[in-house]
Amino acid sequence: MNTLRQAVQEYLSLRRSLGFKLRDAGKLLLAFVMFMEQHRAFYITTKLALTWAQQPSNVQPAEWARRLSVVRTFARHRTATDPRTQIPPESLLPYRPKRARPYLYSAKEIRSLLRAALSLPANGELRPWTYHCLFGLLSVTGLRIGEARNLDLRDVDLRTGVLTIRNAKFGKSRLIPIHASTRCMLADYLARRNRRWAARPVSSYVFLSNWGNQLDGGEIHRTFYALSRQIGLRSPSDSHGPRIHDLRHRFAVMTLLRWYRSDEDVERKLPFLSAYLGHVHVSDTFWYLSAWPELMREAMVRLERCWERQS
Repeated sequence: MNTLRQAVQEYLSLRRSLGFKLRDAGKLLLAFVMFMEQHRAFYITTKLALTWAQQPSNVQPAEWARRLSVVRTFARHRTATDPRTQIPPESLLPYRPKRARPYLYSAKEIRSLLRAALSLPANGELRPWTYHCLFGLLSVTGLRIGEARNLDLRDVDLRTGVLTIRNAKFGKSRLIPIHASTRCMLADYLARRNRRWAARPVSSYVFLSNWGNQLDGGEIHRTFYALSRQIGLRSPSDSHGPRIHDLRHRFAVMTLLRWYRSDEDVERKLPFLSAYLGHVHVSDTFWYLSAWPELMREAMVRLERCWERQS
């Protein structure tokens, strides 16, 4: 029988081959294995799993639940090769996270954000234009921040106006058509990028740091928070507020609103939006209907017209 450490490596390899990235889960499971080895435990018990999950004393209960959930999922897999394995019951550390209430940016707020990005200190670097292009692209395409951050030069076809999103969630790739104005914005940024880095080879990522490598995810968020405070979307003391990901929500909501107001068959077209956004299930896209009162009103108006025609 293989060891827990071997079993975790095999489990992660299997899940990743199916398209799951498991970055956080992989780190947590390796930490759990170290805990088990320190306790000289050769198989998973509910008691040990619970003890490990509750180790951090300075976190919210939701984090305990997340840690235990990672072990629980692995334990289900492990029972096939080690029947001694105990699966922690679902009733232990129950937690159901609430989906964050998205913020619907106005067109004016997005324009303010992009102007603020251009006001960032340049010091001979591309930083203002990098963030102007990045945040602008997110607002008009609905890309996830990681998808935009991972864009490679080969993924941008300005001739046809198509972006290739590679290895997104669950290892899927998709094509994203972009508007002519977006092509112009990207062309301008790429021309600046090429001039800035003409003297030496740099990373092939579209969006680069001042050092010529891929933009750091944490730095992107810190820059966004600073700009948000600058334009009044957050106060200096706010720890929560509009997020980068809400640009994606806005894109989805505005697309649905346009369809409703143009009297399109939204139910028929919803799978197209779902595929465009890279959602695994159409239900993930349908969530926007219930999340936004304005969309619900449009849906109700459509339903009332349908009833009137039938009466």
